[in-house]
Amino acid sequence: MATHMASTTPPSLAETPAWRITYAEIAALAQVKRPVPTTWARRHPDFPAPVAHEDGRPLFDARAVVDWLASTGRGNTDSRRLRAELALHTLAAWRTPSLPAAVLIAALTSLVCLHQQLDAPVADGRPWGTVLDRAADLDPDDRFLVSELRALPDPDRTGPALASLADELIDAAYNPAEAFDWILQARHRLGSRDLTADEPAPVVVRALAALSGVDTLDEGSVIAVPHARTGALLTALHDHAAEDSAHVYLAADPDPARVRLVRRRMLVRGVYEFRLDVVDGEDLTADEWGYPNLLVCALPYEAAETREPKTVLERVAALTDYLDTGSTAVVLGPADVLTGPLARHGDADRLRRSFLKPGLLKAAISLPDGAYAFRPGYRTAVWVLARVPEERRTGLVLLADYSAQPLTEPVLDTLAEDIAIWRTSGWTPDPRHDPRHAAVVLGTHLDDRPGAALTPQHRTLASRHTRTVVERPAVIADLERRLSELHERSRAGELRPHAQAELRPENQPVRRTSVGRLLRTRRLRRRPGHRFAPEHLTPDGHYTVLTPEEILGTARIGGRRIDRGIFLTAYGHAQFTEPGDLVVTAHPRFGVHVDTEGVRLVAAPARVLRVHPDADPPLRPRVLAALLRAAAAEHARTSGAVRASRRIEDLVIPDLSRAEADLYEAVLAEIEDRAALLREQTAALDDLARVMAAGMADGTLTIQHLPHTDAP
Repeated sequence: MATHMASTTPPSLAETPAWRITYAEIAALAQVKRPVPTTWARRHPDFPAPVAHEDGRPLFDARAVVDWLASTGRGNTDSRRLRAELALHTLAAWRTPSLPAAVLIAALTSLVCLHQQLDAPVADGRPWGTVLDRAADLDPDDRFLVSELRALPDPDRTGPALASLADELIDAAYNPAEAFDWILQARHRLGSRDLTADEPAPVVVRALAALSGVDTLDEGSVIAVPHARTGALLTALHDHAAEDSAHVYLAADPDPARVRLVRRRMLVRGVYEFRLDVVDGEDLTADEWGYPNLLVCALPYEAAETREPKTVLERVAALTDYLDTGSTAVVLGPADVLTGPLARHGDADRLRRSFLKPGLLKAAISLPDGAYAFRPGYRTAVWVLARVPEERRTGLVLLADYSAQPLTEPVLDTLAEDIAIWRTSGWTPDPRHDPRHAAVVLGTHLDDRPGAALTPQHRTLASRHTRTVVERPAVIADLERRLSELHERSRAGELRPHAQAELRPENQPVRRTSVGRLLRTRRLRRRPGHRFAPEHLTPDGHYTVLTPEEILGTARIGGRRIDRGIFLTAYGHAQFTEPGDLVVTAHPRFGVHVDTEGVRLVAAPARVLRVHPDADPPLRPRVLAALLRAAAAEHARTSGAVRASRRIEDLVIPDLSRAEADLYEAVLAEIEDRAALLREQTAALDDLARVMAAGMADGTLTIQHLPHTDAP
């Protein structure tokens, strides 16, 4: 449980409404769902009371809420992050037309940098003019922070306030670098989307740093990042490098404001100025520092309508001019140019194949979608290039296609591991490791296929001998035998239903009852469903969970399960179903499922109707389910209606006698057995089609001539 912490308010912010938050903001702060704070306020007398109301919404003192969350340990945010989020929330409230987001972020990051450089709090009670003087002493040439601090409007008021916020963020973080990153992570909330729109997603930035091999560089190596933007790639490389590696970091960006931001971002990480050179423009200062040992670049985004493949490849070629023997470059760019098919023998095609002849291109990787959060339609790829001595060139290229994989840490970790092994083995295959989603091919084969995509077209030789591939013919034979057995059972007629239905005589009217009356007379009992956190429901677990999707048949039963340990610790009050229980739902439409096995859990809004074993006349689960479906169909929800015209309790069904219910139950059992046989046949056919398609698609299966058979 988090420990209690005291929140101190800067004098200049004592009366500001920035410290007031709503229920929705409390939920975001605590990383819980929106109704949770309302429940806290209702159930816990010590929850802070509202300090004001605005448009009917209660407003709470943010400091008191943070103290309560930290002292009680509620929510999913640790105390450090709570304090940081509170400070960032206050920062967002300070954004005004006279103090836009860009000025606000620039000033706050400058104050964090000043704190780190002075190794002392900035808000120490001194006048704002003194803070500016101390900044000027540190930055006499105004290369990274003085202009940002002088740009603040009403500096005598906003300056000390932001200084207090900067100190509070640093106190909440482990170090100034983490506080700096928190501010940049929140920039879209502050309205500064121009800093994030054309920058790769953080998970991609970390993956590029991991696969670059920066952690294997010798001490004092030169690392370069053209088109640095806000410095995310540069800082990721610094964070991934070996500790005390004393690398030199070069960067360039055409935006002067971003250049100053990158300098601050590296300085707060303890990179000395004599090991850092960030310049305006697109050209690196390699003439002064020497060729970089590693160059990592995310090419500037350009819309597909105006993107010229030749221009993109010319930019990549210009980057290779910085590579000396033994140097490596990692380039992120548009997949349609780097790995997609090009016009045969066109300028772009010839230029792309020119990277193959000198052995420059070592790997071409198609990435999953979503590499740019604000550019969902922009598909990307990565090139790994290295200049090696001629006698060590292997002529091999690793082609990997991750475009069908999800953009997650495990997937990108797998990619980084494959590239690391490929690099450390000297750009040759390692017999102990088979790359995932990749194939190693000769560059000459690619050069002989003008315009062809740089993606793996065939499985590797080793993959043809995996257990899954080798056993496919046996699996297919087993499925064929299973289908033959099911066909014989079907032809035998052993599961043919015999309803023997006829019209009911007019002198024998059926009695009717409702679900509500069955509940009141205790012939039927109701059990509620339970609310399970979505993250606790996984394909693997000990207990099956039935949600409305399973009841309605839109999801397979058994696809959602919960771990025994999580169930016993978090949902000890939940009850299992019993054999014969009816699981019903009215949302989004009516559905009913007879649970013949039991020992399952039901997720709300679904619930359980349990037949009383001693009911008179008795209720048969299959019969009751069929009658409920028919009754619900007569009162289905009309288009545009919020709910159905009748509740489940109001549905009227026939109240059958014992004899008639038993006969109907027997017929339904026969129908169910026949449906189960058909489902088995369908499942076996689906499996057969899937295995055959997998083998034909990867080239490991072939079809023999089928003998002619006359239809019976």
